[in-house]
Amino acid sequence: MTEILVQDVPGGGIATDERVIDHPAWPVLKTAVEEIRPWQSKDGSIDFGAEGAPSRVTAEATLERAAAAIQELAPLLPHNAAYHRALVADLRKWADGGFVVPDFLDSLLAFQPAAQRADGRQHLVVFPMYTQNGNPDRNLEAVVLRMVWPEWLAELERTRYDNPLFLGITFEDFTAGYDTNSAVLFPETIAVREAPERFTWGGIFCDREAARFRRVTEAAVATLRLELPGDIREMIADQERCEKAFVLWDMVHDRTHSHGDLPFDPFMIKQRQPFWMYGLEELRCDLTAFKEAVTLEAEGNVHGRDVQYAVLFDRMFRFPLSGDRVRNYDGLGGQLLFAYLHKHDVVRWTDNTLKIDWERAPQVTNQLCAEIEELYRAGIDRPKLVHWFAAYDLVSTYLAPHPGSRWAKGPDALDLTLPPRKLVDDVLPDEFPLSMFFEALSKKLKDVIASTKGITAASAA
Repeated sequence: MTEILVQDVPGGGIATDERVIDHPAWPVLKTAVEEIRPWQSKDGSIDFGAEGAPSRVTAEATLERAAAAIQELAPLLPHNAAYHRALVADLRKWADGGFVVPDFLDSLLAFQPAAQRADGRQHLVVFPMYTQNGNPDRNLEAVVLRMVWPEWLAELERTRYDNPLFLGITFEDFTAGYDTNSAVLFPETIAVREAPERFTWGGIFCDREAARFRRVTEAAVATLRLELPGDIREMIADQERCEKAFVLWDMVHDRTHSHGDLPFDPFMIKQRQPFWMYGLEELRCDLTAFKEAVTLEAEGNVHGRDVQYAVLFDRMFRFPLSGDRVRNYDGLGGQLLFAYLHKHDVVRWTDNTLKIDWERAPQVTNQLCAEIEELYRAGIDRPKLVHWFAAYDLVSTYLAPHPGSRWAKGPDALDLTLPPRKLVDDVLPDEFPLSMFFEALSKKLKDVIASTKGITAASAA
């Protein structure tokens, strides 16, 4: 990634190459935030009557140190001037109000990083928030990041994959909520008094994604004795090359949630659906990125082939084995991809060695994408419950359901007088258990996967 050395910033000011995390105010801010975090309740408030809670005077003094540090750092980031002013105001408003449930809507609305995407640009972000796949509580977090927006990616977004809200980003440093498996920065996770009319950005940390992909893939390849083509072996060994693959994959994946022949509401967070519906939607978006990568490779794009194997290996080796087995929809998608390729003889597990038909892999992977797309197209004409059963049939064609499943027994086993959202209660937490192959592989890779918690490009080196 090429860093900006000197950047003119609309509205006045110069962004220099000085790193925020090298400034003496950054450790002051980070320490203050880390002191505040354990005082907070799940909703982000501070209960001064709770055991171990500080006095209000102590909390106010600690928060003021954080606010003062932000003001010291702000001149390094003039493009964030309006946000940092609103942020300091929101912090002090929280203190003045007695540290009740925090409301950072004003600073959220002032933070507009997608309006000026520039490769290498730094941002200092502080919000009370939960971190997806990380900390479930709305704690105060501080993170310094850089934008990944090289010209080749900007050109693809401009001409082909319009996604004006997407941010490719990398970590510089972070507080404890990001010392986790979280690889996203989403505005939906931030504590606010009311949701804004629309969100204007969403960030994905391609450095964390690339680093854990490399570590897990290397271990899986060695364990399974998989022979890789030379160019793919080189890609897996190259952090920067993998980051480019992931930022392109993420950009195409992200836009796909609103593109295609979609049922009316394919993936709403607030809607209650069986978890295989979320699994199919996430897999559809990944396989769309794969399909586009095949086209890009044919056109001579140097990143197209890398994206294909990032999707294949991350989906097949890491996703099924990451997280717990309770409604793990990403894990389900990874299991389905592997099983589909195995059923169609693209992958073979013979003599304790995994073999892949590299020539047929793109064609057959695109075939699975087409089956999911046809499910969606037909879903437009189906009632919700019928669509859910059709999706279940697709998944269970390749993955064996749990023997105790009521859904596997068909509609006659369910109380169809209940509304569809109530029938979700009949879905088992692990409706599609791991195959024997993945159970064995999990024992070999669980420590490696656990070691990727909090990983960055620097810690992976």
